[in-house]
Amino acid sequence: MRLRIEVDLDYSLEHAADVLLQVEVAALPDQRIVAEALTLWSDVPIHAVPGEDGVGQRCWVHAEGRMTASYRATVDVAREAVRLADYAATPVRLHDGALVPYLLASRYCQADRFVGFVEREFAGLSGGAMAAALTEWVHGSLRYRANASDGSTTALDTFATRSGVCRDYAHLLVALARAGGIPARCVSAYAPGVDPPDFHAVAELWLDGDWRLVDATGMASCSDLARVCVGRDATDIAFMTTFGEAQLVSQRVRVMQERP
Repeated sequence: MRLRIEVDLDYSLEHAADVLLQVEVAALPDQRIVAEALTLWSDVPIHAVPGEDGVGQRCWVHAEGRMTASYRATVDVAREAVRLADYAATPVRLHDGALVPYLLASRYCQADRFVGFVEREFAGLSGGAMAAALTEWVHGSLRYRANASDGSTTALDTFATRSGVCRDYAHLLVALARAGGIPARCVSAYAPGVDPPDFHAVAELWLDGDWRLVDATGMASCSDLARVCVGRDATDIAFMTTFGEAQLVSQRVRVMQERP
């Protein structure tokens, strides 16, 4: 699958501020970057740093008055479809140190608060079988509603309201998976067919020795996603973090399928 990605960001800043951007597709074995260009308008040189877990990169930008950015990319995605139920379980004690943060509670994914629910509702399940059941539960229990949440909404809030956007689906699935002993992290990605078109949030679950992409909203096929970055929750995968104040002027994200 070849994806063509177009992103345009335009924000106003009353005062000068440093901005951390994560919009570039990560170069990974299952997604090859054919061509890309990131253009930023700034009087100060940008500074690129590695993303979380070495996936992708972040760019520091210093902006004053206006921060505008344009990103264009062509990406070939070659990834087999995920069959969660086929993956064997791994005892928690056998996970290496790098996976431990993805078993613990984080700011938006309070895994410790869901342990009782998971033990009661998904008793007897583990590994891929549990992952499949959790994904099905999140997909079936939540209603996708734009503006149903904001930047402070957590997995607990979403569990209570049973509604949200892609970020909320990802947070809840990640929290439930961690509560069930499955390392889980959030992923920012580009995907065709997402409505409304925007940066898309999905989950990755560590099953049978590798990370497996899962989109609990059902809007995107995980064989067609292009990852941008990964992390514990939205704190780590935000496309833009401003160390100051910024107001949206306009924003556009387009992801289109093409023939290689």
